[in-house]
Amino acid sequence: MTELERNNMTTQQQFDQERAEAFAERLVDVLNSASIALMTSISHRTGLFDAMTGLPPSTSEQIADAADLDERYVREWLGAMVVSRIVEHDPQDATYQLPQEHATFLTRAASPDNIAVTAQFIPLLASVEDGVVESFRNGGGVPYSAFPRFHEVMAEDSGQTIVGTLTDHILPLVPGLIEHLEEGIDVLDVGCGSGRALNLLARKFPNSRFTGYDFSEEGIAHARAEAEEHGTANIRFEVKDVAVLDEEERYDLITTFDAVHDQAKPAAVLEGIADALKDDGVYLMQDIAGSSHVHKNLDHPIGPLLYTISTMHCMTVSLAQGGEGFGTMWGEEKAKEMLAEAGFTKVEVKQLPHDIFNNYFIITKG
Repeated sequence: MTELERNNMTTQQQFDQERAEAFAERLVDVLNSASIALMTSISHRTGLFDAMTGLPPSTSEQIADAADLDERYVREWLGAMVVSRIVEHDPQDATYQLPQEHATFLTRAASPDNIAVTAQFIPLLASVEDGVVESFRNGGGVPYSAFPRFHEVMAEDSGQTIVGTLTDHILPLVPGLIEHLEEGIDVLDVGCGSGRALNLLARKFPNSRFTGYDFSEEGIAHARAEAEEHGTANIRFEVKDVAVLDEEERYDLITTFDAVHDQAKPAAVLEGIADALKDDGVYLMQDIAGSSHVHKNLDHPIGPLLYTISTMHCMTVSLAQGGEGFGTMWGEEKAKEMLAEAGFTKVEVKQLPHDIFNNYFIITKG
């Protein structure tokens, strides 16, 4: 027997057919799950889940009428929902019903537990696949401007995880913070996006003064429009490169909500925040919960989703600006290291039961 024949025999002996078949089944599940995610996003955007909530068993025509949509599309969508075990179907009556237990996680009324909101990220990320593939080959990245509906989807998602729980869950993580806000302090939100969180705080605490910075003109336009709509006088928004804050000990509270890791120059951002924060101030940083080491994220409940978001958005938008490309999963260890380098000496990390996405860093200078 030749050496090649012996090697081939060894390879055949080592091949685990059962393992291969199990992996193939898993890949089929991946295809089905990806399809369900896409259809769930469409369900949310068209309002189909909301329309079906509370309806008795109904035909496709009745559901289409309730949602004010085309029946043929609704009928095909219902097929996907039935075989996905999301919608129940009675073939004898040709009726469909969304179980209440499922609606609890799929409707706007279910917020902050509406997973359909987050499903919108799947088609949003897929829309820039060509640009990301090009970046794999030639380096660089895909800019924010290439993402359709990004601010819309991000605002809706943060409306669940951040805005909806801000005053009842997030602010109480910092002892005495609500009382200080009621008395009146200066607050800065770095990377404020569409400004929903900061606008809410400004309305809630009229004695405090609020400033929001973001480099996105679109995001700042949305933020200003909301402030004007509510007649909020104690807030201002400015288009600004947050890597160059150039402010000294001005703010009692500085916040960042899911904003640091996708910056082009995150170290400069953190250093600017440290300079702009008063000596007795607090920096509240919400960022993705995870480790800087991939092997420690093996059991993360949404690890694949977060690494995908990193590749398809957070990392690539940073690289598109000539940035460092930390990505979504820069991790708690790296965050603590960089906070220390920026001049912060006390960092406490907290989590909230409703939020599997994020860590909340309570940070001071001493």
